[in-house]
Amino acid sequence: MAVYHFTTPLTEEDVRKLRIGDEVYISGLVYTARDAAHQRLLDMLANGDELPFQVDGSVIYYVGPAPAPPGKPIGSAGPTTSYRMDAYSPTLIANGERGMIGKGPRNRDVVDAMKKYGAVYFAATGGAAALIAKTILKAEIIAFPELMSEAIRKLEVEDFPVIVAQDSYGGNMFEEGTKKYHKD
Repeated sequence: MAVYHFTTPLTEEDVRKLRIGDEVYISGLVYTARDAAHQRLLDMLANGDELPFQVDGSVIYYVGPAPAPPGKPIGSAGPTTSYRMDAYSPTLIANGERGMIGKGPRNRDVVDAMKKYGAVYFAATGGAAALIAKTILKAEIIAFPELMSEAIRKLEVEDFPVIVAQDSYGGNMFEEGTKKYHKD
């Protein structure tokens, strides 16, 4: 397992270096979106509308952050379960999304798109939401404010800590971890 420091936007070359279990520290811009926002993004793509951010090279964090306390850019910002985005992710990956951050495994369609287009799925540590929030320097709602905590935000992050959970070669930390500790 290796340690990497990347600044967004990510390239296919960046992503293809990564293998499950690698530690990655992300700096730059990361966007937030959950299922309602993902549906709207796909509707916009289908209608030929301009998206609220550049998808090519992007990293999307599946989070609905808590309100920001006084003097802070964001409140607690822990990952949400990723399977709710599985129906939408292959389309965004085909449009250049390079990284997704959440918790829990992804389905076969997402993995196939990751392998074909060069994308990676990162796991953020659930239960460490307050610590994760410390790596977020700025947060700005850029689309769908009516979705409140699920609005799309542009986050400026520095050394946002993640682990490669599923890589662009089909490696799956959830399966490998289970095999490693499973006793027959």
